[in-house]
Amino acid sequence: MRAAAIFGLGSSNQDLKPFQSDSATTWLIGCPSNSNEADVVLILGGDGTIHRHLPHLVKLQLPVLVVPRGSGNDFARALNLRSVHDSLTAWRRFLSGKNNNVRMIDLGVITPALPQGLKPEDASSYGTAKAGPFPTVPSTTAPSPAVVPSLNSGNWKPETRNSTYFCCIGGVGLDGDIARSANGLPRWMRGHGGYILSTVPSLFQFAAVPMRILLPQKDQSAAIVRSDKPTILATFANTTTFGGGMRIAPRARLDDGLLDICVVADLKKFRLFCLFPTVYFGRHLTIPEVEYFQAENLRLETKSPLDVYADGEYICQTPIEVTVAPRALSVIVHPLQTGF
Repeated sequence: MRAAAIFGLGSSNQDLKPFQSDSATTWLIGCPSNSNEADVVLILGGDGTIHRHLPHLVKLQLPVLVVPRGSGNDFARALNLRSVHDSLTAWRRFLSGKNNNVRMIDLGVITPALPQGLKPEDASSYGTAKAGPFPTVPSTTAPSPAVVPSLNSGNWKPETRNSTYFCCIGGVGLDGDIARSANGLPRWMRGHGGYILSTVPSLFQFAAVPMRILLPQKDQSAAIVRSDKPTILATFANTTTFGGGMRIAPRARLDDGLLDICVVADLKKFRLFCLFPTVYFGRHLTIPEVEYFQAENLRLETKSPLDVYADGEYICQTPIEVTVAPRALSVIVHPLQTGF
């Protein structure tokens, strides 16, 4: 067995030693340049470390074992790897040669989009400071839900126009504000409730913004306006949790070929503050201001550009197109993991 080890911040060879007990395994430190150099990849880190290596891991198509050693470990949690001991158990099962704890999972893909009405040849002159108004949907003739013309729909493919893979959850609005604040905290604090510490002030400071979510029809000739209202938060999920265990998308599955979208409409600050604890248990879905649905892809627009974050990392600004790359990554899960 040839194994490659990738270290995130705060990890080192010392953390790898429990996995090196098998003398028949040879080790490469760092990400292999091609699939001929290794049979498996271990990532000792959190969601951010995994996120940064996703493009290359997809190309390698090697089984990946995550060892949760980061400040955020929601992806490892989705694989039922909640501790180093869990990852070690999964590693030993993999070494046994049975390979019955290897799964193929989906990844999300975020692509910066052009504002409606802007032609691709004008993209070089487009500035992120001016997103422009939403396209007008005539209220007298449009059916409900409204249908608008195709939205640059030829770009709904991974790895085009600076597309970015994500493994957990992406978001716009309050999530971006919280992630930006949390990323500015010391690493130790980020790993010990930093997201929660950043959430409390953001709940009272962030104001709802006009946001529109459109779902392309099957032939991509038009798109349905699925949500169009002042919005506090919009997330698109591949896993159930983000922010260290917040179950924002309790129905999400890693292998269903769908994004789980959660939209929180404008509501009073105190009510928003009361909503926050319910997210840890997935009970926010019962609140009228929360909309939850699934889609294969979507386009998200805001009247002025907003930061987009995924896996806790800054990606780009709106407008964006988001889709699924089905069965894009091979992962090693806990032996007791029966489904996602």
